[in-house]
Amino acid sequence: MSRRDLALQVLLVFVVALLVRILAASIVVFPQPEDTAYYVGVARNLLDGHGLTSNAIWSYQTPPLSFPRPAFEVWLPLPTLLTAIPMAILGSTFASAQWASVLVGAIVPVLAWRIGADAAIDRGLPPSRVRVLAVGAGLTAAVYLPLVLHSALPDSTMPFAVLALTACSLMPRLLRDAETLRLVDWRLIGLGVLIGLAALTRNEAAFVGFAWLVVVWARKGIPGRRKLALVVAPAVVALVVFAPWMVRDWLEFGNPLPGQALANALSVTGFDIFAWQDPPTLSRYLAVGPARLLEMRVEGLSHNLFTVLLITGFPVSFIGLVSLPWFVRLRSIAPLAVLSVTTFLVTSLAFPVSTTWGTYLHAAGPAHVLLIVSALLGLDAFIAWVGVRRGWTRPVAWLGAALTVSASLLFLAAPTGMPFVGGQSQALATRYEAIDAALAAMGKPVTTQGPIITNFPIWLGVSTGAKSLALPNESPAAVAELASHFDSRLLVMVGDEHGMWPAVLDEGGPGADCFHELDVPAPADPAQAEALHDIRVFEVACP
Repeated sequence: MSRRDLALQVLLVFVVALLVRILAASIVVFPQPEDTAYYVGVARNLLDGHGLTSNAIWSYQTPPLSFPRPAFEVWLPLPTLLTAIPMAILGSTFASAQWASVLVGAIVPVLAWRIGADAAIDRGLPPSRVRVLAVGAGLTAAVYLPLVLHSALPDSTMPFAVLALTACSLMPRLLRDAETLRLVDWRLIGLGVLIGLAALTRNEAAFVGFAWLVVVWARKGIPGRRKLALVVAPAVVALVVFAPWMVRDWLEFGNPLPGQALANALSVTGFDIFAWQDPPTLSRYLAVGPARLLEMRVEGLSHNLFTVLLITGFPVSFIGLVSLPWFVRLRSIAPLAVLSVTTFLVTSLAFPVSTTWGTYLHAAGPAHVLLIVSALLGLDAFIAWVGVRRGWTRPVAWLGAALTVSASLLFLAAPTGMPFVGGQSQALATRYEAIDAALAAMGKPVTTQGPIITNFPIWLGVSTGAKSLALPNESPAAVAELASHFDSRLLVMVGDEHGMWPAVLDEGGPGADCFHELDVPAPADPAQAEALHDIRVFEVACP
């Protein structure tokens, strides 16, 4: 194919992806889930001159526990730094923040196009089928619900996907020249930079490096010493890129590594991330018994497989998974397959509880692209087989791409797709506007309060500017002690279910008398009144 033909294909895929993502972002008006709000809130504080700080303390496992709260005790800064760029130009709004993810997310389909083309060439397909498969992969990714959704949300999902996919598409090219490659080759340096930048988006960047280790060591005909050098060279570069952030974490938290990751691995319920007096420990973890430990891993595996991968991407994801065994050994697919499988297994088995709260969800971008490319390869092979059996004389390779693009577009536009997400975001925006107004009407505006304890601390902190504390799923006495520690005098329950809360107050018990429920005024606006129907506000009266 000529360079002009390639450029037109890239332009087509990028423009379609960009337009779809702009439309999707326009109907998402509130940052969801809470980690999205976290990145936006930190970017806003950064632009306001407060540095990398957060208005919310959502976890108590990493000191210092004080305001202003240093950000990113677990998560990483690159998504916020990217988000801050359009916010600095267009204003500190969520709509401005979305532009970073929209633009970065539009690159993912281009990378799917590139990996699809490489895979088709590896399969020895003729140029016409290579073109159809590559463009089909790119356009499918452009309208694929999970990829579009997270392109409307400025969080770590799309930056990690772009960096990881770029690294995985570079690896086969490096392997091709592995025997003659200089250790200071700019491509090896580039791979190290990509891994280092990926490490500034998500901890799963370690699996990108692991994928390179695996494919290098699997390559035959290269001496072991050279294999080691090929692995060490980009690893050193990646460490150099990541080292300044390690120093920052050491200065802020006393640990250059995300030590809280271990605590998350020891969680026995999702609410353990909010623990105050009863944090995760190894003994507590083992005390649940072998049966529950096994059950947790079954739940993690099934959540990541069905909820994250198959259901949101159906039917393309299902076709891709069924087809994957036939193509996983392709040179162009192997690094992406190693990354995807490793990420899936480690998050499912080592973090079986945390992953049901989003750990794998935000690292699954590369796996989604792998399933898309695998689906196109499988459909292409199946259509070619049918064509031979039926004696077809006209090329119909476009049928596979037509199926994946149309099916993905259908699920994207379905009431359960982006329209549902847009409706959820509008409801959340109305809810937090109503909470802010209700607290002001009660004579307790957030700007005059101490830290507010709530079950959604990041949303409250970002939407109202309040200092907020996560509500532990612990006894009223423990929460009263938390309130005393931070001089908090207000508890806002959003919704009627947060583990044992608020039922534990209604049932009484030690510490329950410290919480006195206040009347929440009903606003005249019906939408705001509906948004407040399950909001409960308590004054914490214990000294």
